[in-house]
Amino acid sequence: MRHALEHEWVWRILVAVGIAVVGLWLARWLARLLDRLMLRFAVDEIMRNFLRNLAYAIALVIVFIAALDFAGVPTTSLLAVVGAAGLAIGLALKDSLSNIASGVMLIALRPFHAGDSVQIAGLEGVVESVRIFQTRMHTSDNREIILPNSQITSAPIINYTGRGERRVDVLLPVAFGDDLGLIRDGLLAIARANPRVHETPAPDVVVSAIGEGTVSVQLRAWVVSRDYPDVHAELMEAVLADYARRGTRAPLPRREVHVFHHGQLAESATATDEALKPVI
Repeated sequence: MRHALEHEWVWRILVAVGIAVVGLWLARWLARLLDRLMLRFAVDEIMRNFLRNLAYAIALVIVFIAALDFAGVPTTSLLAVVGAAGLAIGLALKDSLSNIASGVMLIALRPFHAGDSVQIAGLEGVVESVRIFQTRMHTSDNREIILPNSQITSAPIINYTGRGERRVDVLLPVAFGDDLGLIRDGLLAIARANPRVHETPAPDVVVSAIGEGTVSVQLRAWVVSRDYPDVHAELMEAVLADYARRGTRAPLPRREVHVFHHGQLAESATATDEALKPVI
């Protein structure tokens, strides 16, 4: 009888290990299958990664419980212990759980996608990935930024590429006496010569401000959002080259000072000085 029980126990352990091995393989296979299905339906990369990892984690939990149950481990009491431990851990890791909840919100609401250029909490960069606890970005000079998800959901988010198009503004000062019509024609010619500037909406030039001795003129052109940094630099360079070719100089701030000489006041001041001279 004892030998039979030992044989049955060994058999259960072996089968439980087999369930774990096969279950692990099935979990990976299901995760890959789900990923291929989401690719077919053009699901966003961030959402796809999250759902794939979530499905894999749920499958592992099911396999683990099934293996323990077949091995004879009382899973009811185990689940109670796990639940109590989970409550204690949740209280201790409330900040981490806040990051998880924020990560789920980011994935569900999708204020940005992988590859978008964004500004979050004063930091600018290109989004690489949104994970359970954190979001990764990189800057234009290839620095890596890692932000906790809870900080992202509580801060303003500016998505520079979310709408597909962005306006390039080039601001330059001109003097009051300069021919604005000639300047406008030159700036529009520069914008139209750039192949990445959109024809619709058409580029335009406006007076944006009037200062002390200067007028601020603004060239505005629409481009694909991802081309914004390059086109902005190209237009600035072209404007400077046009200034050099024409021999135009940027006006400097100027202030006129008028000095008035009042004779009576000067005579009074001289008399006062004479009266104050010491007598020797």
